[in-house]
Amino acid sequence: MAFKDLREFIAELESRGLLKRIKAEVDCELEITEITDRVSKLEGAGNVALLFENVRGYDVPVLMNAFGSMERMAIAFGVEKVDDIAGEIREIMKLPYISLQHKMDLLHIIPTARKAIHFPKYVKDAPCKEVIIRDAPSLDKFPILKCWPQDGGRFITLPLVFTKNPVNGKRNVGMYRLQKYDGQTTGMHWHIHKNGAENYRANAELGEGKIEAAVAIGTDPVLTYAATAPLPRDIDEMVFAGFLRHKSVELVKCETVDLEVPASSEIVLEGYVNIGETRREGPFGDHTGYYSLADEYPVFHITCITHRRNPIYPATVVGKPPMEDCYLARATERIFLPLLQQMLPEIVDIHMPLEGVFHDCVMVSIKKTYPQQAKRVMHALWGMGQMMFVKMIIVVDAHVDVQNEKEVWWRVYNNIDARQDLVMVDGPLDVLDHSSPMPKWGTKLGIDATKSWPEEGHTREWPDEITMTEDIKKRVDEKWKELGLG
Repeated sequence: MAFKDLREFIAELESRGLLKRIKAEVDCELEITEITDRVSKLEGAGNVALLFENVRGYDVPVLMNAFGSMERMAIAFGVEKVDDIAGEIREIMKLPYISLQHKMDLLHIIPTARKAIHFPKYVKDAPCKEVIIRDAPSLDKFPILKCWPQDGGRFITLPLVFTKNPVNGKRNVGMYRLQKYDGQTTGMHWHIHKNGAENYRANAELGEGKIEAAVAIGTDPVLTYAATAPLPRDIDEMVFAGFLRHKSVELVKCETVDLEVPASSEIVLEGYVNIGETRREGPFGDHTGYYSLADEYPVFHITCITHRRNPIYPATVVGKPPMEDCYLARATERIFLPLLQQMLPEIVDIHMPLEGVFHDCVMVSIKKTYPQQAKRVMHALWGMGQMMFVKMIIVVDAHVDVQNEKEVWWRVYNNIDARQDLVMVDGPLDVLDHSSPMPKWGTKLGIDATKSWPEEGHTREWPDEITMTEDIKKRVDEKWKELGLG
């Protein structure tokens, strides 16, 4: 099921008891963050989406924690569990490898492949144009959050930023926070490695004075996720969203810039970024659990604001995990696993611990068939897109459950020889990484916790793991309730 807009998603969450309306007055400066942070760290039924309907000084409600569990992520995608999406991708990826001996499989797979591609649909009328403000548009009407005490100001934290490459005209949609400077300007937090920043640099190289941008806030949940996904450079996020939602995304042309945005958006900001103009942005309490430092970033100038009548303002807060962003990232882990396996078939599973905020640690299980294969996997992963930011890669054998972090660490503590099994390399790091002496790059660690082979220099006998026989396990299973031990 594809939600036509954010409001349908909210209604679905509420019908399932997964959203709570907060009618008490709250402040968008720090107070909403503290409430949301407490709720996001609850286990079980207490961890729900929050709709703050009475924000002090504003008549616009604030939606928080809408993606804050794997259950809500699955609902957003319209599936039973997020891993179902990976299954769809695997079916489509079979297509190039169908042999003549299995040609009948095409009858099943070709319709699946055809259904997978849904190009955007362009419309003239759109809910996001119910109110159009060209004359003195201002952000002051929206309850933009100040999330943490040392933040440099208020930040728009869940924006879909649309730009185009000036050479080939290809659209990019990314999620880059926007610090509100005043009613008409914000920061544009384009990290050097991000595609939005590449489009900015491409305009500069052509001698352009500015780059147009549009910001959609409050979209169908799949579109919001798509803006966070680590897609290859030339994959259109709106086509990817169409695949995920099994339905084309409706886009509408902006009023003052040559860009299209989701027609059902709650709020749209149109404007431009001057090439070469920067302003101090930050600090900002980030998903690492630390404040990212203030630095110079481009400035976004707003030329027009459009929105729905009685708009809803969705936002998120990030900080020490677990928080809402962890579940968006966990969805990426599951959805993109088949693509990793396509390039590295020996990979059985991957896991990115929440505490590693999805770029500091990756645990990988592999089918090991030749010496030093674990090291090959480490280097291959560091060469893949945003995997280049991973500070620690741990590789274990195929039978190890990488979703069980305790088991992985048990293998690390017991299986490694530091001289033989640790790999250190220098390379790019996430801009938010504060631990390296140099910004944007540093030393990364690979840990080979697979069973060492004689061909790898381990000539001693490797001991067997302690396991119980299957017949005893079965016998005790039958007696378990009688024993009364749990």
